[in-house]
Amino acid sequence: MNTVITGAYIATVDGHGTEHADGYVAIVDGRIAAVGSGAVPAAYADFKRVDATGCLLTPGLVNTHHHLYQWATRGYAQQEDLFGWLTALYPVWAGIDEDIVSATSAAGLGMLALSGCTTAADHHYVFPRDGGDVFGALIEAGRRIGIRLHAVRGSMDRGESDGGLPPDSIVETTSAALEHTEQAITEYHDSAPDAKIQVAVGPCSPFSASLDLMRAAAELARGHGVRLHTHLAETEDEQAQCQREFGKTPVEYAESLGWLGDDVWLAHGVHLDGDEIPLMARTGTGIAHCPSSNARVAAGMAPVRALLDAGAPVGLGVDGVASNESGGLAEELRQALLTARQKGGPDELTARQALRIGTIGGARCLGRQEHMGSVEPGKLADLAVWRLDTLAHAGIADPVAALVFGRVPPLELLLVGGEPVVENNHLLTADEPTLTHSLRNACSRLVSGWSGSNRTNHSRG
Repeated sequence: MNTVITGAYIATVDGHGTEHADGYVAIVDGRIAAVGSGAVPAAYADFKRVDATGCLLTPGLVNTHHHLYQWATRGYAQQEDLFGWLTALYPVWAGIDEDIVSATSAAGLGMLALSGCTTAADHHYVFPRDGGDVFGALIEAGRRIGIRLHAVRGSMDRGESDGGLPPDSIVETTSAALEHTEQAITEYHDSAPDAKIQVAVGPCSPFSASLDLMRAAAELARGHGVRLHTHLAETEDEQAQCQREFGKTPVEYAESLGWLGDDVWLAHGVHLDGDEIPLMARTGTGIAHCPSSNARVAAGMAPVRALLDAGAPVGLGVDGVASNESGGLAEELRQALLTARQKGGPDELTARQALRIGTIGGARCLGRQEHMGSVEPGKLADLAVWRLDTLAHAGIADPVAALVFGRVPPLELLLVGGEPVVENNHLLTADEPTLTHSLRNACSRLVSGWSGSNRTNHSRG
């Protein structure tokens, strides 16, 4: 249905930072036909009208890094750094299967939608031998909830017996990982500009994927014209391990394997030296900034201001909810702003810059900036309408500041390709009590398959 949204304050996040205090957005066939201020033009007079008075309209938020299966293990390993956290949780994740991934993915994508997210990248790299079709379960959950899903087919081929962190039971052989990744691309990837499902290639990290897997995965991805994603430069432990094993920093190692380029985005990028930041910009390599997760495991903070000044693509990521129990993307706008200022002062990041990172910045990381990430004619109608006329935000004169500095507002409407996914702060594409029940059962099933002594130890950190 063709629709026109009226009466909203519109932050377009276009190249000029255009904003409309009393604006309208006309939607035709899932794309934005017009954006402007004041009275709606006669050409759109017969469209279905949505009154957004008292609301802020923004592009839908873009989540550039997530691990949806981790919804089953929130609250574990509370006092661990990243390597300790992974060591504690890998044995638990060895028990996931397609039913658990179905429940966690649907719940996680539903929560992302409720936090204003219209596109999410999920990095799934745990494939237990008896787990069934866990990647297919992720894809089906994406179709069910209805936001756009970049499903990153991850892989690990370095288990404990080969110097890696994960148990051998959840890693693949190099050849199997490549074969299954290619199958995922062939079966699920949609290259259309308005695709709901796209597949990327994502060996997990330098400390869980071999040199051969990293290099061959890059060749595979480029042979199929899909994007590349991995964790990189997240912790000091990773820095030390890369120097010890390869005589290189993680970024130098990635560059030597063909893992930098405008078809690559990297999760975290916390530990980048002065020469590596302009390298990200020159190569067009994106960084998924995950401020809450990085703080949770005390990894540090990505040099966001320096990356932005250099011209590198920077997007926001929730990361897995075992290291960011909130699981919402709108919260990361505020977290990104506050952590940047804690490091660099009050001018380090503005509210509008935080919103840009969470929208068009994320679209750049995913290679979809021509079709999403801003409110402009011709782009997909992926839009978030935030209600600001409640007690929580009344009196904040700047609507963008209300969104970023304040608590997350109620979501009046979330559109993906012009179709409503959230309305009046309620998910339309799935029943929330059913999602909750299925998630609770999935958590119980996973925990019941794990020893009581380990459960007590790890859940208390």
